[in-house]
Amino acid sequence: MTDAHRTRERLDTPREERRSLVRRPSYDKDAFGVFAEQFARFMGTATFLIYMTLVVVVWISWNLLAPEDARWDDYPFIFLTLILSLQASYAAPLILLAQNRQEARDRVVAEQDRQADARAHADMEFLAREVASLRMAVGEVATRDYLRSELRTLLAELDDRTSQRDGRAASHEDGEDRQSPGTP
Repeated sequence: MTDAHRTRERLDTPREERRSLVRRPSYDKDAFGVFAEQFARFMGTATFLIYMTLVVVVWISWNLLAPEDARWDDYPFIFLTLILSLQASYAAPLILLAQNRQEARDRVVAEQDRQADARAHADMEFLAREVASLRMAVGEVATRDYLRSELRTLLAELDDRTSQRDGRAASHEDGEDRQSPGTP
């Protein structure tokens, strides 16, 4: 026999797989949670308050006005108090369960919002850097007004050069004209 086999056979060593003597009831936690949320939502409505008020009024009226042998809860309405306490003892945990589920959903939504905010912040920083680089690039690009002024300056220089050429050519032609009459 191996040591592992001997260890399993010993009575003072717990088994690895323990079977429960009493089977625990199994239920769908999500379905129960949905039921708890629906119950909590219903208890928070005016309809529930109206129904509850009608039940209490009918209960008290019946037990005050009905014949004594038809009454089910004589004064001081101990059975009504028991029923209302029982209803409250079940309502409180169901409402807490619904609140816990809502808190878990809110936590998930908050985390998703935080991630979306982080992405939006990163996008804004990227766009701010891009806009800054575009501004720097535009600062180095010639604008329309700058090009117009440069073209005007060049045009003025060309006009000056052509007028100087025309002036030299005219004076040169005048010099030739003076010499021409003396030559046959």
